[in-house]
Amino acid sequence: MPRVLVIDDEPLVAKSLRIALRDEFEISGTTDPALALELLTSGDSYDVIMCDVAMPNFDGVEFYARLHELRPELAERIIFITGGVMVPTVQAMLDGLPNIVLTKPFDFPELRELLRRGTRTELPCVSVS
Repeated sequence: MPRVLVIDDEPLVAKSLRIALRDEFEISGTTDPALALELLTSGDSYDVIMCDVAMPNFDGVEFYARLHELRPELAERIIFITGGVMVPTVQAMLDGLPNIVLTKPFDFPELRELLRRGTRTELPCVSVS
C-alpha cells in the first residue's frame, strides 16, 4: 500500500486524511516537522509527503529546504498544504518551487488522484487551488 506522510500542526488533518483515504493509502502523521525530518533522513520511506506551509516550529518552506539539503530526491515528493492566505514572501518562495500547493479544505477525489499519480512517481509540478 502506498505510504503518505502528513506533517501538519493540526493533528485532525492527518486523522481526517487517514479516515478518508485508508482504503488506498497508508497515512502516517506528525505535528512536528523536526520529527518528520528525522524519520525521512533515517531511512523511513514514503511515496508522498504532505506538508503544511504554516507551522509554529518551522514552516513548510524551511522543512523543504532542510529535506532538500539532506535528501533532495524526497523533497520532490512534497505536496504543500495551506489554509489559504499566505504572507507574500512565503508565497514567492512557494512559487519558485516545482511542488504542488493544495488549499484546505481538500477536494478528496482530486487529492486521491494526485496521490495516485504521486505514488507512481508521476507527480506533476503545478499549483492546484
